[in-house]
Amino acid sequence: MLIPGIQGRWEYMRSTVDALSPHFDVRAISLDATARSLDDYVAQVSDALDRASIDRAVVCGVSFGGLVALRFAATQPSRTQALVLASTPGPDFALKPRHRFYARLPWIFGPLFLAETPWRLRREIAVALPDRAARRSFRLASIATFCRVGVSLPATATRARMFGRTDAAADAARVTAPTLVVTGERDLDYIVPADGSIAYAQLIPGARAVVLERTGHIGSVTRPQAFAALVHDFVEPIIVKPKLGTPNAAA
Repeated sequence: MLIPGIQGRWEYMRSTVDALSPHFDVRAISLDATARSLDDYVAQVSDALDRASIDRAVVCGVSFGGLVALRFAATQPSRTQALVLASTPGPDFALKPRHRFYARLPWIFGPLFLAETPWRLRREIAVALPDRAARRSFRLASIATFCRVGVSLPATATRARMFGRTDAAADAARVTAPTLVVTGERDLDYIVPADGSIAYAQLIPGARAVVLERTGHIGSVTRPQAFAALVHDFVEPIIVKPKLGTPNAAA
């Protein structure tokens, strides 16, 4: 079960789904735009599993989706076979003052947030995709996805305001599933401090931490094959016979 980041749409992670699919039966959700709490998203994940007749799953959350995955694993341990947290905001993460301001008036300032994001990711993308043609292809694919599915500014702002409203450290202490914490390189993540993300490896009993090299915050989409290999290597000893299949999107 793959849970996307703050933009909320699974389509932005299509390359990740494709990379994971040779190893797993991948289910990916788009976050409910009407949700008002992490528990609302947990209920959405649970409902998606119910509709697919899946009792237990490897739950993988990326960035903001990692907070949802963490809460799911903490509150529904019987349904969590393993947990993967990728570039998840740390327990002490807080929005910068200007981003808190943006979140108050998303229709006015949301476009500023969208406009600055490529700038904040530019060095990471250059390192992850050193070939100019590959970078151009990645950017064009991202623009095409944006034109097709867009981003809900109010929903993104609502999710942003959830930071700091939950005790992520307490959730981490309740997790009993085998857990993999994935971060990018410390000096390449300009969105969420990698040092904060790696804290979950100390807070979750028995958790394993790995660094996805040559990436920062969005390594799961800039280097999806490498990310999928890390997840597969971690999960394979837990699930003796991974189920092969094709990607399926749960609305």
